[in-house]
Amino acid sequence: MSTTEQEPSLDRLLKDSPKNWGKWGPDDEVGSLNYLTPDVILKAAGSIKQGKVFTLQVKMANPEGDPVWPGRSGAVRTTVIDEGHYIAGKGVNFAGGAHYADDYMTCFLQGSTQYDALGHVWYDGQIWNGYDAKTTIGGLAKASVLPLAEKGIVGRGILLDMARFRGKDVLDVAETFTHEDLMACAKAQGTEILPRDIIIIRTGWIGKFYKVTREEFYGNFVEPGLTHSDALVRWFHEMEIPNLVTDTIANEVTVDPVSGVVLPLHNALMRNLGVTLTEICWLDDLAADCAADGQWTFLYVAAPLKVVGGTGAPVNPIAIK
Repeated sequence: MSTTEQEPSLDRLLKDSPKNWGKWGPDDEVGSLNYLTPDVILKAAGSIKQGKVFTLQVKMANPEGDPVWPGRSGAVRTTVIDEGHYIAGKGVNFAGGAHYADDYMTCFLQGSTQYDALGHVWYDGQIWNGYDAKTTIGGLAKASVLPLAEKGIVGRGILLDMARFRGKDVLDVAETFTHEDLMACAKAQGTEILPRDIIIIRTGWIGKFYKVTREEFYGNFVEPGLTHSDALVRWFHEMEIPNLVTDTIANEVTVDPVSGVVLPLHNALMRNLGVTLTEICWLDDLAADCAADGQWTFLYVAAPLKVVGGTGAPVNPIAIK
């Protein structure tokens, strides 16, 4: 995307943005997940009050369709062998007579609920921690999803139901909110965002995917979400937020309404601060339960697939209340 005076380049827009480069050493590839120390995890385990478990991944290879970023396609599952092969006399014969089914799947690694690698998005020739963007050629040699997957993500999750807070089933196209709105939402829920919390935001957007036509969902495609400001970025920095999780495909309003820049927070938060982004989460069931019992915090556990060199990977996060 070319830039104009009305649409500043990212290096100009973020020239005063804070960076965590080098904070955890020159070889770090997990960024702000370093904030999830054993003490933080042990304290987060105290958020388990009821033993309720919610899985947050959307279905993959769903006949109803998979919500994906425009230009990507949903996962395709293909059966290799099933009982039909045995009926046709083409099944593999095992001693004892066992039959089996097998299949495979092709998908975009970011074509389901997924974690972004810290090297997924960049500007000015450098990815997270100052690594050269050339390290992404042919696969991410640095800051891929693999280090995130090997570390695992465990901490106190806090659900902020922005749609319910604003009295809506789903936020509008291009509807924005700020960190101040997040704090107001938490207060209305009777909760408080604490340093090193894993922030989980429900907009209702992914739920909308299953209720409307594809033409309506993808027409005028500007998702609702956080909008960039220096104050918001500094708040994430000061709060030492390790992970931002949402039920949208890109975690932020697609086009920033002030600067006109596409996805500036991917760079301000992920590239510069090392905040891990988790997208396309299914939050409607969890949100309904939180609204019913008033418990908006929980132990959050996730581990994306260990894809070597991957720009991201599917994940099925778990919230335990």
